[in-house]
Amino acid sequence: MAIKNVFAETNRLEADIVNLSVDDVKAAHEAIAEGRTLLIDLREIQEVVELGTIPGSRHVPRGMLEFWADPASPYFRDFFKEEGDIIVFCAGGGRSVYATLALLDMGYARVAHLESGFTGWKREGGEILDVSATSKWVRRTAAA
Repeated sequence: MAIKNVFAETNRLEADIVNLSVDDVKAAHEAIAEGRTLLIDLREIQEVVELGTIPGSRHVPRGMLEFWADPASPYFRDFFKEEGDIIVFCAGGGRSVYATLALLDMGYARVAHLESGFTGWKREGGEILDVSATSKWVRRTAAA
């Protein structure tokens, strides 16, 4: 059996999920700010610190998503709400396809992804929150 091409596979899987544009996510700003919609940044911490993130998003590393989203898990994060809307994004839209499917499979009913990812958000002039100034994951030099 040949190994699947991950890009072809994510393109195929997008037909089974809700794909949002940058404008769609911008339109959800109020719902995100009010906590009715959970916006999840799936990228690695290094990506978030180096490049920033979408304001109002929560960082959930892709490798921890299912553990943080499972109410029975000792790693559960209470910002996951079964009744709320969830939008996930990664850098370019690939990881978020798999994350959307995982959350749907877990039982979350209203999950979508930012199709163009953070790269598309940035390219289209979306606001970016600089995380490097406040992140504990940045190595700072001592003041002279």
